[in-house]
Amino acid sequence: MAKLSTFKEIQELIQDDLKAVDTLIIQRLKSDVVLINQLGHYIVGGGGKRVRPMVMLLAARACGSTSSDAVQLAAVIEFIHTATLLHDDVVDTSELRRGKETANAVFGNQAAVLTGDFLYSRAFQMMVEVQQMRVMDILADTTNVIAEGEVLQLLNCNDPDTTEERYYEVIYRKTAKLFEAGGQLGAVVANQSPDIESALMEYGRHLGNTFQLVDDALDYSSSAEDMGKNAGDDLAEGKPTLPLIHAMESGTAAERELIRGAIENGGERQFDTIMETIHNTNAIEYTLDAATAAVNKATAAAMKLPESPYRDALISLAEFTLKRSY
Repeated sequence: MAKLSTFKEIQELIQDDLKAVDTLIIQRLKSDVVLINQLGHYIVGGGGKRVRPMVMLLAARACGSTSSDAVQLAAVIEFIHTATLLHDDVVDTSELRRGKETANAVFGNQAAVLTGDFLYSRAFQMMVEVQQMRVMDILADTTNVIAEGEVLQLLNCNDPDTTEERYYEVIYRKTAKLFEAGGQLGAVVANQSPDIESALMEYGRHLGNTFQLVDDALDYSSSAEDMGKNAGDDLAEGKPTLPLIHAMESGTAAERELIRGAIENGGERQFDTIMETIHNTNAIEYTLDAATAAVNKATAAAMKLPESPYRDALISLAEFTLKRSY
Protein backbone atom coordinates (compact mmCIF):
# COMPACT_ATOMS: atom_id res chain seq x y z
CA MET A 1 0.00 0.00 0.00
CA ALA A 2 1.42 3.40 -1.02
CA LYS A 3 0.74 5.80 1.81
CA LEU A 4 0.17 9.47 1.09
CA SER A 5 2.02 11.38 3.77
CA THR A 6 0.19 14.72 3.67
CA PHE A 7 -3.34 15.97 3.24
CA LYS A 8 -2.17 17.96 0.22
CA GLU A 9 -1.05 14.76 -1.52
CA ILE A 10 -4.55 13.32 -1.06
CA GLN A 11 -6.03 16.49 -2.56
CA GLU A 12 -3.61 16.38 -5.49
CA LEU A 13 -4.76 12.86 -6.39
CA ILE A 14 -8.24 14.22 -7.14
CA GLN A 15 -7.36 17.85 -7.82
CA ASP A 16 -9.30 18.03 -11.10
CA ASP A 17 -12.41 16.68 -9.39
CA LEU A 18 -12.04 19.11 -6.49
CA LYS A 19 -11.65 22.06 -8.87
CA ALA A 20 -14.77 20.92 -10.70
CA VAL A 21 -16.66 20.70 -7.38
CA ASP A 22 -15.58 24.23 -6.40
CA THR A 23 -16.60 25.57 -9.82
CA LEU A 24 -19.99 23.87 -9.55
CA ILE A 25 -20.54 25.17 -6.01
CA ILE A 26 -19.91 28.76 -7.15
CA GLN A 27 -22.24 28.31 -10.13
CA ARG A 28 -25.05 26.83 -8.06
CA LEU A 29 -24.76 29.37 -5.26
CA LYS A 30 -26.03 32.03 -7.63
CA SER A 31 -29.35 33.54 -6.68
CA ASP A 32 -31.38 36.60 -7.64
CA VAL A 33 -31.36 37.44 -3.93
CA VAL A 34 -28.16 39.38 -3.23
CA LEU A 35 -27.96 38.44 0.46
CA ILE A 36 -28.00 34.71 -0.40
CA ASN A 37 -25.06 35.25 -2.75
CA GLN A 38 -23.13 37.21 -0.13
CA LEU A 39 -23.77 34.86 2.77
CA GLY A 40 -23.39 31.69 0.72
CA HIS A 41 -20.01 32.76 -0.62
CA TYR A 42 -18.94 33.87 2.86
CA ILE A 43 -19.42 30.44 4.41
CA VAL A 44 -18.54 28.21 1.43
CA GLY A 45 -15.33 30.19 0.94
CA GLY A 46 -14.57 30.02 4.66
CA GLY A 47 -11.56 27.74 4.54
CA GLY A 48 -13.16 24.28 4.82
CA LYS A 49 -11.10 21.32 3.62
CA ARG A 50 -13.95 19.70 1.67
CA VAL A 51 -13.35 16.40 3.53
CA ARG A 52 -16.90 15.12 2.94
CA PRO A 53 -16.82 15.73 -0.83
CA MET A 54 -13.36 14.14 -0.87
CA VAL A 55 -14.78 10.94 0.65
CA MET A 56 -17.42 10.84 -2.08
CA LEU A 57 -14.91 11.47 -4.88
CA LEU A 58 -12.26 9.05 -3.61
CA ALA A 59 -14.91 6.34 -3.07
CA ALA A 60 -16.28 6.78 -6.60
CA ARG A 61 -12.83 6.74 -8.18
CA ALA A 62 -11.75 3.76 -6.03
CA CYS A 63 -14.74 1.94 -7.50
CA GLY A 64 -13.67 2.82 -11.04
CA SER A 65 -16.32 5.48 -11.75
CA THR A 66 -15.49 8.19 -14.30
CA SER A 67 -18.99 9.66 -14.12
CA SER A 68 -19.54 13.41 -13.72
CA ASP A 69 -22.32 12.44 -11.28
CA ALA A 70 -19.57 12.00 -8.66
CA VAL A 71 -18.69 15.71 -8.91
CA GLN A 72 -22.35 16.71 -8.82
CA LEU A 73 -23.04 14.65 -5.70
CA ALA A 74 -19.85 15.81 -4.01
CA ALA A 75 -21.14 19.38 -4.40
CA VAL A 76 -24.54 18.29 -3.04
CA ILE A 77 -22.84 16.83 0.03
CA GLU A 78 -20.92 20.07 0.61
CA PHE A 79 -24.15 22.10 0.32
CA ILE A 80 -25.88 19.86 2.86
CA HIS A 81 -22.89 20.13 5.18
CA THR A 82 -22.78 23.92 4.82
CA ALA A 83 -26.51 24.20 5.54
CA THR A 84 -26.06 22.24 8.76
CA LEU A 85 -23.17 24.52 9.78
CA LEU A 86 -25.33 27.60 9.30
CA HIS A 87 -28.12 26.12 11.42
CA ASP A 88 -25.69 24.72 14.02
CA ASP A 89 -24.01 28.05 14.62
CA VAL A 90 -27.36 29.74 15.20
CA VAL A 91 -28.52 27.04 17.63
CA ASP A 92 -25.17 27.11 19.47
CA THR A 93 -24.86 30.93 19.29
CA SER A 94 -21.32 30.36 17.99
CA GLU A 95 -19.20 33.35 17.05
CA LEU A 96 -16.12 31.69 15.53
CA ARG A 97 -15.69 28.97 12.92
CA ARG A 98 -12.49 28.13 11.03
CA GLY A 99 -10.82 31.15 12.59
CA LYS A 100 -13.28 33.78 11.44
CA GLU A 101 -16.64 35.13 12.49
CA THR A 102 -19.60 32.84 11.87
CA ALA A 103 -22.20 33.84 9.28
CA ASN A 104 -24.80 34.45 11.98
CA ALA A 105 -22.39 36.78 13.79
CA VAL A 106 -21.88 38.80 10.59
CA PHE A 107 -25.28 38.64 8.89
CA GLY A 108 -27.64 37.82 11.78
CA ASN A 109 -29.50 34.68 12.83
CA GLN A 110 -32.47 35.10 10.51
CA ALA A 111 -30.36 35.46 7.37
CA ALA A 112 -28.17 32.49 8.38
CA VAL A 113 -31.13 30.14 8.99
CA LEU A 114 -32.91 31.13 5.79
CA THR A 115 -29.76 30.82 3.67
CA GLY A 116 -29.25 27.39 5.21
CA ASP A 117 -32.74 26.53 3.98
CA PHE A 118 -31.78 27.78 0.51
CA LEU A 119 -28.69 25.54 0.46
CA TYR A 120 -30.73 22.52 1.52
CA SER A 121 -33.27 23.12 -1.24
CA ARG A 122 -30.54 23.77 -3.81
CA ALA A 123 -28.92 20.47 -2.82
CA PHE A 124 -32.20 18.68 -3.49
CA GLN A 125 -32.55 20.35 -6.89
CA MET A 126 -29.07 19.12 -7.78
CA MET A 127 -29.63 15.56 -6.59
CA VAL A 128 -32.80 15.33 -8.69
CA GLU A 129 -30.72 16.26 -11.76
CA VAL A 130 -28.73 13.02 -11.34
CA GLN A 131 -32.00 11.20 -12.09
CA GLN A 132 -31.38 8.18 -9.89
CA MET A 133 -34.08 7.33 -7.38
CA ARG A 134 -31.52 5.45 -5.29
CA VAL A 135 -29.42 8.61 -4.90
CA MET A 136 -32.44 10.63 -3.83
CA ASP A 137 -33.45 7.92 -1.37
CA ILE A 138 -30.00 7.90 0.26
CA LEU A 139 -29.71 11.67 0.54
CA ALA A 140 -33.29 12.21 1.69
CA ASP A 141 -32.72 9.65 4.44
CA THR A 142 -29.37 11.24 5.31
CA THR A 143 -30.75 14.76 5.76
CA ASN A 144 -33.56 13.40 7.92
CA VAL A 145 -31.13 11.49 10.15
CA ILE A 146 -28.93 14.61 10.48
CA ALA A 147 -31.95 16.65 11.57
CA GLU A 148 -32.80 14.00 14.17
CA GLY A 149 -29.20 14.18 15.39
CA GLU A 150 -29.46 17.93 15.90
CA VAL A 151 -32.60 17.47 18.00
CA LEU A 152 -30.99 14.64 20.01
CA GLN A 153 -28.00 16.86 20.73
CA LEU A 154 -30.35 19.59 21.90
CA LEU A 155 -31.98 17.11 24.28
CA ASN A 156 -28.55 16.08 25.62
CA CYS A 157 -27.48 19.68 26.23
CA ASN A 158 -27.37 20.55 29.93
CA ASP A 159 -28.09 16.89 30.79
CA PRO A 160 -25.25 15.51 32.95
CA ASP A 161 -26.79 12.01 32.82
CA THR A 162 -26.02 11.67 29.11
CA THR A 163 -24.39 8.27 28.56
CA GLU A 164 -21.67 7.25 26.13
CA GLU A 165 -24.32 5.36 24.19
CA ARG A 166 -26.41 8.51 23.76
CA TYR A 167 -23.31 10.48 22.85
CA TYR A 168 -22.38 8.00 20.11
CA GLU A 169 -25.95 8.05 18.78
CA VAL A 170 -25.71 11.83 18.39
CA ILE A 171 -22.34 11.85 16.63
CA TYR A 172 -23.46 9.11 14.25
CA ARG A 173 -26.56 11.04 13.25
CA LYS A 174 -25.11 14.53 13.37
CA THR A 175 -21.69 13.89 11.78
CA ALA A 176 -20.95 10.33 10.67
CA LYS A 177 -24.14 9.85 8.64
CA LEU A 178 -23.07 12.33 5.94
CA PHE A 179 -19.64 10.67 5.66
CA GLU A 180 -21.39 7.31 5.42
CA ALA A 181 -23.65 8.62 2.65
CA GLY A 182 -20.61 9.93 0.73
CA GLY A 183 -18.99 6.51 0.78
CA GLN A 184 -22.22 4.80 -0.19
CA LEU A 185 -22.89 7.19 -3.08
CA GLY A 186 -19.39 6.57 -4.41
CA ALA A 187 -20.31 2.90 -4.78
CA VAL A 188 -23.79 3.67 -6.17
CA VAL A 189 -22.55 5.94 -9.01
CA ALA A 190 -20.06 3.19 -9.93
CA ASN A 191 -22.79 0.48 -9.91
CA GLN A 192 -20.83 -1.58 -7.38
CA SER A 193 -21.92 -4.73 -5.58
CA PRO A 194 -23.76 -4.60 -2.22
CA ASP A 195 -20.58 -5.83 -0.50
CA ILE A 196 -18.50 -2.88 -1.78
CA GLU A 197 -21.34 -0.47 -1.03
CA SER A 198 -21.52 -1.82 2.51
CA ALA A 199 -17.73 -1.53 2.94
CA LEU A 200 -17.75 2.11 1.85
CA MET A 201 -20.66 2.92 4.13
CA GLU A 202 -18.73 1.34 7.00
CA TYR A 203 -15.62 3.31 6.06
CA GLY A 204 -17.54 6.60 5.98
CA ARG A 205 -19.31 5.91 9.27
CA HIS A 206 -16.11 5.19 11.16
CA LEU A 207 -14.30 8.10 9.52
CA GLY A 208 -17.14 10.42 10.57
CA ASN A 209 -16.97 9.12 14.13
CA THR A 210 -13.21 9.74 14.13
CA PHE A 211 -13.72 13.27 12.88
CA GLN A 212 -16.16 14.13 15.68
CA LEU A 213 -14.22 12.37 18.43
CA VAL A 214 -11.07 14.29 17.50
CA ASP A 215 -13.08 17.52 17.31
CA ASP A 216 -14.46 16.92 20.81
CA ALA A 217 -10.99 16.15 22.17
CA LEU A 218 -9.58 19.30 20.57
CA ASP A 219 -12.19 21.43 22.33
CA TYR A 220 -10.29 20.69 25.55
CA SER A 221 -6.75 20.43 24.24
CA SER A 222 -6.21 22.99 21.49
CA SER A 223 -5.91 26.75 21.29
CA ALA A 224 -8.54 28.92 19.60
CA GLU A 225 -5.86 29.95 17.08
CA ASP A 226 -5.16 26.33 16.11
CA MET A 227 -8.76 25.19 16.20
CA GLY A 228 -10.49 28.15 14.58
CA LYS A 229 -13.09 28.36 17.34
CA ASN A 230 -13.06 29.23 21.01
CA ALA A 231 -11.66 26.52 23.28
CA GLY A 232 -14.22 25.35 25.80
CA ASP A 233 -17.21 26.22 23.60
CA ASP A 234 -18.75 22.78 24.25
CA LEU A 235 -18.52 23.31 28.00
CA ALA A 236 -19.95 26.83 27.76
CA GLU A 237 -22.93 25.38 25.85
CA GLY A 238 -23.42 22.56 28.37
CA LYS A 239 -22.63 19.84 25.80
CA PRO A 240 -21.71 16.52 27.46
CA THR A 241 -19.15 15.27 24.94
CA LEU A 242 -16.98 12.18 25.52
CA PRO A 243 -14.13 13.91 27.43
CA LEU A 244 -16.63 15.27 29.96
CA ILE A 245 -18.59 12.01 30.19
CA HIS A 246 -15.39 10.06 30.88
CA ALA A 247 -14.09 12.64 33.37
CA MET A 248 -17.39 12.40 35.28
CA GLU A 249 -17.27 8.61 35.34
CA SER A 250 -13.61 8.50 36.44
CA GLY A 251 -13.29 11.53 38.70
CA THR A 252 -13.78 11.93 42.43
CA ALA A 253 -17.19 12.69 43.92
CA ALA A 254 -16.27 16.39 44.12
CA GLU A 255 -15.08 16.43 40.51
CA ARG A 256 -18.25 14.70 39.35
CA GLU A 257 -20.39 17.31 41.08
CA LEU A 258 -18.34 20.13 39.57
CA ILE A 259 -18.78 18.75 36.04
CA ARG A 260 -22.47 18.00 36.60
CA GLY A 261 -23.05 21.60 37.62
CA ALA A 262 -21.06 22.89 34.67
CA ILE A 263 -23.08 20.80 32.19
CA GLU A 264 -26.38 21.84 33.78
CA ASN A 265 -25.55 25.54 33.79
CA GLY A 266 -22.82 26.03 31.17
CA GLY A 267 -19.42 25.96 32.79
CA GLU A 268 -17.06 28.47 31.19
CA ARG A 269 -16.30 30.06 34.56
CA GLN A 270 -15.04 26.73 35.92
CA PHE A 271 -13.13 25.95 32.72
CA ASP A 272 -9.64 25.89 34.29
CA THR A 273 -10.73 23.65 37.19
CA ILE A 274 -12.57 21.27 34.87
CA MET A 275 -9.52 21.15 32.59
CA GLU A 276 -7.54 19.86 35.57
CA THR A 277 -10.10 17.08 36.08
CA ILE A 278 -10.02 16.20 32.38
CA HIS A 279 -6.22 16.00 32.63
CA ASN A 280 -6.27 13.96 35.86
CA THR A 281 -8.74 11.41 34.43
CA ASN A 282 -6.92 11.06 31.07
CA ALA A 283 -10.17 12.01 29.33
CA ILE A 284 -8.42 13.38 26.23
CA GLU A 285 -6.39 10.17 25.84
CA TYR A 286 -9.55 8.12 26.34
CA THR A 287 -11.32 10.07 23.60
CA LEU A 288 -8.38 9.82 21.21
CA ASP A 289 -8.12 6.06 21.90
CA ALA A 290 -11.75 5.79 20.79
CA ALA A 291 -10.87 7.78 17.67
CA THR A 292 -7.93 5.45 16.97
CA ALA A 293 -10.23 2.43 17.24
CA ALA A 294 -12.61 4.10 14.75
CA VAL A 295 -9.73 4.73 12.30
CA ASN A 296 -8.71 1.08 12.52
CA LYS A 297 -12.28 0.07 11.64
CA ALA A 298 -12.36 2.57 8.74
CA THR A 299 -9.06 1.18 7.44
CA ALA A 300 -10.28 -2.41 7.67
CA ALA A 301 -13.39 -1.47 5.71
CA ALA A 302 -11.37 0.33 3.00
CA MET A 303 -9.11 -2.71 2.62
CA LYS A 304 -12.12 -4.59 1.23
CA LEU A 305 -11.84 -2.43 -1.91
CA PRO A 306 -9.66 -3.39 -4.89
CA GLU A 307 -6.11 -2.06 -4.59
CA SER A 308 -5.69 1.42 -6.12
CA PRO A 309 -4.19 4.82 -5.26
CA TYR A 310 -7.71 6.00 -4.38
CA ARG A 311 -8.18 3.20 -1.85
CA ASP A 312 -4.82 4.10 -0.33
CA ALA A 313 -5.90 7.74 -0.19
CA LEU A 314 -9.05 6.80 1.72
CA ILE A 315 -6.88 5.05 4.31
CA SER A 316 -4.46 7.99 4.49
CA LEU A 317 -7.41 10.38 4.89
CA ALA A 318 -8.57 8.43 7.94
CA GLU A 319 -5.09 8.60 9.44
CA PHE A 320 -4.87 12.33 8.74
CA THR A 321 -8.23 12.88 10.42
CA LEU A 322 -6.89 11.24 13.57
CA LYS A 323 -3.73 13.33 13.65
CA ARG A 324 -5.22 16.73 12.84
CA SER A 325 -4.79 19.53 15.36
CA TYR A 326 -7.52 21.84 14.05
